Amino acid sequence: MRQLDTKQIADVIYSLALKAGVNLTPSCQSALNSAYENESEGAAKFALKTLIDNYNVAQENGLPVCQDTGMAVVILEIGQEVFLTGELLEDAVNDAIRRAYKDGYFRKSVCDPITRNNTGDNTPAALHTHICPGDKVKITFLPKGFGSENMSATYMLKPSQGVNGIIDAIVETVKKAGSRPCPPVYIGVGIGGSFDTCAYLAKKALTRDVGTHNQRADIAEIERVALDKVNALGIGCQGFHGKTTALGVSCEWAYTHIAGLPVAVNIQCHCIRCEKAEL
Repeated sequence: MRQLDTKQIADVIYSLALKAGVNLTPSCQSALNSAYENESEGAAKFALKTLIDNYNVAQENGLPVCQDTGMAVVILEIGQEVFLTGELLEDAVNDAIRRAYKDGYFRKSVCDPITRNNTGDNTPAALHTHICPGDKVKITFLPKGFGSENMSATYMLKPSQGVNGIIDAIVETVKKAGSRPCPPVYIGVGIGGSFDTCAYLAKKALTRDVGTHNQRADIAEIERVALDKVNALGIGCQGFHGKTTALGVSCEWAYTHIAGLPVAVNIQCHCIRCEKAEL
């Protein structure tokens, strides 16, 4: 049994949050560069160049890469052989977010859903924990902006709708969103599970590198076909009708009930920020 103080977890989350606030993931940068090279001359190409210039300036000057520094999503995969000591885990995580958003001069965006009173420190985080084999803790930090989050959707499909229904749901969600989520977007999709678990799977899918594929060939095919159909919509970068509406589609799946086919589509804007570490 390995003992691990929650302060150590909090210190890592603090560092990840500061890094994520000013950096796009390498796979996102690569995808944006490729989209720019493949785009025809015009407004969409100009917009892509502006996005690329923006992330370069953010990196060089240590500035937030987007003014919406997001709601903090934290995923902890905790080894079963880890014994946590010290402060309550949730409190430690929120303390890390509180410190990082203050020290990074990041916008604090978390508020009460009814009164709209801001908590003032971007807490509480959206915390997801999983017990896994081993004695390590894998930490994923995803700051999720809500311009794109608001364009997400959950579908309770009939089993008979099958693969075509899943792809249609993905395309319909992006089509309805139009330019509002600041495309080119990254699309996380959860397939199966229950109403709540498919939404989590869609969020988890966004933590994958752009351009990676599900290990299941049939689900990887859904990713490929959906991406082609989304880009055929012609919405383009920032809605300027270019070739690239989405940088990628990533799907995660879980077993579900015989009577249902839950599908969640979580939209991420072009500003993909995700940092990972292991203790």
